[in-house]
Amino acid sequence: MVREVKVGNRILGGKNPILIQSMLNKPAQDIEGNIQQARELEQAGCEIIRVSVPELQDVRLIGALKEAVSIPVVADIHFDYRIALECIKAGVDKIRLNPGNIGGEDRIRCVAEACTAQQIPIRIGVNSGSLEKHILKKYGAPTPEALVESALFHAQLLEKFDFHDIVLSLKSSSVSSTIAAYRLAAEKTEYPLHLGVTEAGTKHMGLIKSSIGIGSLLCDGIGSTIRVSLTADPLEEIQAAQDILRALGKWDRGIEFISCPTCGRTQINLIQLAQQVEDALKDYPKHLKVAVMGCAVNGPGEAREADIGIAGGRGEALLFKKGVPIGKYSDKEILSVLLSEIKKM
Repeated sequence: MVREVKVGNRILGGKNPILIQSMLNKPAQDIEGNIQQARELEQAGCEIIRVSVPELQDVRLIGALKEAVSIPVVADIHFDYRIALECIKAGVDKIRLNPGNIGGEDRIRCVAEACTAQQIPIRIGVNSGSLEKHILKKYGAPTPEALVESALFHAQLLEKFDFHDIVLSLKSSSVSSTIAAYRLAAEKTEYPLHLGVTEAGTKHMGLIKSSIGIGSLLCDGIGSTIRVSLTADPLEEIQAAQDILRALGKWDRGIEFISCPTCGRTQINLIQLAQQVEDALKDYPKHLKVAVMGCAVNGPGEAREADIGIAGGRGEALLFKKGVPIGKYSDKEILSVLLSEIKKM
């Protein structure tokens, strides 16, 4: 069983839901810009938010964010243990750092004791570009085994001071290496795992790589929280994460779409219609499964698990619920009829 770790008003691990994360990308000095972005991410469904704190003077951003949003705030810190201590004083909900990068054991002890006193967890974030020299020399490359050994090495530095509120991440830009590293880590530790494929790329390719990497691990029952890393607006990361979880049946909010790829039997403008339906229901709050099918062959029968759907015909479409036909309508009116029926559900 994966151990539980409390992060602000959320809990990672155990049997708790998979939590969605993202990271602010405004300069730390831009307080108002970060606040606005954080609010937008929270509204979009982000459940944990992370922000870089590169300098001591940037710690003021933590307090501002804590006042602006209700979701947990994570401080991303490298090298300077003093920044971690000041973020803890400012009320941060979690620290992301690698203990081996902040100096000697006295500094690690200071951070561990401060986090213990305030019940603040630490995420150890290992990636293929951050491996210690002795580990990289041992394995010759950032192999999955090297990533896991590095993560456990950092965890042991905290465990020396009886600190166990730890979350681990082991990210690579290689999808296969990422999957292998997390699978190995899941065998060796009970700490919650933060899933992600690092440097995944722009919106299109990044989503593909993240879906394969994160999705494969979630199907294995591995992972307590996810971050889809895209070279794009962070809001795109939230939508992508929701879509991955929805596709795996792990997201019980909003519309789940079923639509066929079209073929020579299709006699309705299904591509346009499906896009119109998806756009119209983008922010629909209820959890429903909606089907937009091209013809009778793959209509009510194939999509009988849908709560409601349509199947196209020649200039018309059949409306059905749970596979049972309830009426035929012209192709000009079917969109409005479908949306009207959904709003009644």
